[in-house]
Amino acid sequence: MDTKPVIVVQEYNTSIDKVWNALTNKEEMKYWYFNLPEFYAVNDFEFQFYGGKDENNQYLHLCKITDVSLQNKLSYSWRYDGYPGISFVTFEVIEKDSKTTLKLTHTGIETFENENSDFAKSEFEAGWNYILHTALKNYLED
Repeated sequence: MDTKPVIVVQEYNTSIDKVWNALTNKEEMKYWYFNLPEFYAVNDFEFQFYGGKDENNQYLHLCKITDVSLQNKLSYSWRYDGYPGISFVTFEVIEKDSKTTLKLTHTGIETFENENSDFAKSEFEAGWNYILHTALKNYLED
C-alpha cells in the first residue's frame, strides 16, 4: 500500500493576500476549486460539496477544518459520504519577493483506494496538479 502523500507546489506571481483570499473566500473558490455552499476558514467548521471527474460520477465530499494559521496554513479532513476512509489536505502559503508559493499536501489517500477507482492516488495527483498548476494559476494571474 502506497502511503506517500500527494504533494504539489506552485509559485504564483501575486501577493500572499490574493492567494490566501482565493483559498478561503467561497466567492473566489468557485472560480478555481468547487462551488461550496458555505465555507469559513475557522477551526472545526464543517463543509461539503459535490465533485467528481465527470457529471455522471459526483461524490458528496465531507470536510472539516482542522487547522488554520492566518495567511500561512489551512488544513482540513476530506472524506466521502457513504464510503470508508478519511484523508487530510493541507495548504501552506509562503511569500517571497512579491511572489507566493503554495504547497499542497494530501495524506491518507490510501484509505480510499480499494473502494472505488475514482479514489485512486493517480486521480488525486491529476486533480491537484490541474487545480494548482492550471485553474488557480489562471485565476490568480489573469
